[in-house]
Amino acid sequence: MKVICVAGYKNSGKTTLVTRLVDALSKNGSVGTVKQMLHHRFNPEITDTGKHFDAGANIVAAITDTELVTIRRNPTLEDALNSLADNGADFAIVEGAKSSDLPKIFLGDIEGSGEISNIVVRLPARSDWDIDALVELVLSQPQWVTLDSLIRKVRSNPDIRFSGGIATFTGIVRRVDGNVETTAIEFEKYEGVADRAIEKICRDLKQKDNIIDVLIHHRTGLIKSGDDIVYIVVAAAHRKELFEVLADALERIKEDVPIWKKEFTIEGDFWVHDKM
Repeated sequence: MKVICVAGYKNSGKTTLVTRLVDALSKNGSVGTVKQMLHHRFNPEITDTGKHFDAGANIVAAITDTELVTIRRNPTLEDALNSLADNGADFAIVEGAKSSDLPKIFLGDIEGSGEISNIVVRLPARSDWDIDALVELVLSQPQWVTLDSLIRKVRSNPDIRFSGGIATFTGIVRRVDGNVETTAIEFEKYEGVADRAIEKICRDLKQKDNIIDVLIHHRTGLIKSGDDIVYIVVAAAHRKELFEVLADALERIKEDVPIWKKEFTIEGDFWVHDKM
C-alpha cells in the first residue's frame, strides 16, 4: 500500500485535494483514507453504539445497509493504516497528521516548521493543483506492508487453486537474550541491492516443485522490542514442501540479503556485524 499525507493549516484546501486524489487514484486501485478528528467524537454518547462503548466495550462494530464502522479504544495512526492495508487498500491518503513522519503534500505556508517533517512537496493553498503529477508522486512512495496484506496478495494469485495451505513466519525483536535486554534494533539495508536479493530469493524458491507463491518483506529503521521485523508468506500444494521452503527462505534472508542491525540494550548500543 502506498501512503501519502495531505497536511496544512485550516482552510488550506486539504479535504478538496484529498477528494481529488481519491478520484484519480481509484483508477489505479483501491483507495482508503484516514481523517484525524482529534477534537471530535465519531461515536457520540447519544447513539446506541456510543452507549455500548461507554459501558466498557473495547470494540464496537456498527453495520448499516451500506457501511461497516469499527470503533476501538487507544487509537493510533499506525493502527488505522494497518487496517487499511489488511483490508486490501492499494493507496492510503491521510488528511492532517502534520506531526507524523509520513511523506507529506503540504498546502500553504508552514507556520511551525519545527514540528513538520518529511514534506515531499509544497503546494499553494486552494489552487488548481496538477493531480496527475501528484498521482505519480504517490506511486513513487515506499510500500506500507502488513502480514495480512501479504497473505491477501498470495490469495489473489490465480494459481492459489492448486494450494493446500499457506504458512507464514513473523520475526520480532527479541526483548531478552540470555542476560541482555534489548529495547530496540535499527536495521539498515544496502539500498537497491537488498531489495533485489529478496526478489531473487522469492523467484528461486517459487521454482521448487509444488510451490505456488513466496513473498518476503523486511522492515528497516528503528524497531522496538516485540515489534515485527520480517514477514515470510509461502503457499504450496502440500505441507512438506510448505514448511521446508518457509525455513529455506529465512536462512536465505540471513545469508544473502545485505541488511545490518544495531542493537540498543540497557547495557549499551552496538552494531551486529553479521548479516541479518
